[in-house]
Amino acid sequence: MGLTYKKAGVDIREGERLVELIAPLAGRTKRKGVLQGIGLFGALFELDAARYRRPVLVSGTDGVGTKLKIAFMTGRHDTVGIDLVAMCVNDILTCGAEPLFFLDYFATGRLAARKAARVIGGIARGCEEAGCALVGGETAEMPEFYGEGEYDLAGFAVGVVEKDAIIDGSSIRPGDALIGLASSGLHSNGYSLARKALLEAGRYRLASRPRVLAGRSLGAELLEPTRIYVKAFQALRKNRVAVKGMAHITGGGIPGNLNRILPRRIDALVDEGSWRAPAIFGMIREAGAVPDFEMKKAFNMGIGFVVVTEAAHAQKAVSVLKRAGYESSIMGGTVKGAGRVRYE
Repeated sequence: MGLTYKKAGVDIREGERLVELIAPLAGRTKRKGVLQGIGLFGALFELDAARYRRPVLVSGTDGVGTKLKIAFMTGRHDTVGIDLVAMCVNDILTCGAEPLFFLDYFATGRLAARKAARVIGGIARGCEEAGCALVGGETAEMPEFYGEGEYDLAGFAVGVVEKDAIIDGSSIRPGDALIGLASSGLHSNGYSLARKALLEAGRYRLASRPRVLAGRSLGAELLEPTRIYVKAFQALRKNRVAVKGMAHITGGGIPGNLNRILPRRIDALVDEGSWRAPAIFGMIREAGAVPDFEMKKAFNMGIGFVVVTEAAHAQKAVSVLKRAGYESSIMGGTVKGAGRVRYE
């Protein structure tokens, strides 16, 4: 028998097996509006026009980055899909958008259906938490393109917001309050630096259980999924807390993301003592002798999302978020300036 596609490295049957495994996972995320998801060449979603006056669609795309290396090293693949959804939906949430649907791209050198299903199972869990439907995606098997057992992920989220309810930071004024929502750890940024600081010098192994992690392994800490903040914003809106701006704290840290929503003549003053950063950040700083400015530029430092509101509503916002299950703190305020983030 001559050369076949399977002998060349692509197993079509394994791809079909994956579709069979993920169909019920995607089914759990179905929401109103989904007409047809996985199966066709394109997913169909009907926007309920009667529900909106002037609907605006908001889209976002992202990946998980080198956090995937930790999944490869530990053999644990059930959480990085949550990260993928979080990185996308948290971005579109900053505009005030309600996530509607999500698509994923999964690429690998040799497809292993059960491993891929664990990854996509995490994506489905993230979609359920965000309230959006997993309507489809793409699985690419590319022999010799990735290392053995490795894969890459990309995600695409679409949401909707009323045009007159778009949140863009333009209404931020001096005297407003910054509400910092706690992160669950590193989220999905800074992993190239974190791995080099913690693992390459041989000080720690992924199986290490440092005392500061209270018995948890370093591998488990590094794989802690990115927090999804959709329900936090929904709680604020339901309780009529007026939100002027929101920032998702990703690569660039607080200075590189909060400044994106500041008007040109407004500065954000951040009180570093207003929250407690998770221990993993101190471990990285110490193990790699990482300068403070570099830590702030690479990591979220314990704040995964920032909400700007009037100072008079700040304490109410913290109370609402606490009831919704989100730890938060008043982390500073806004003053006249030049669109910068400053620490005090």
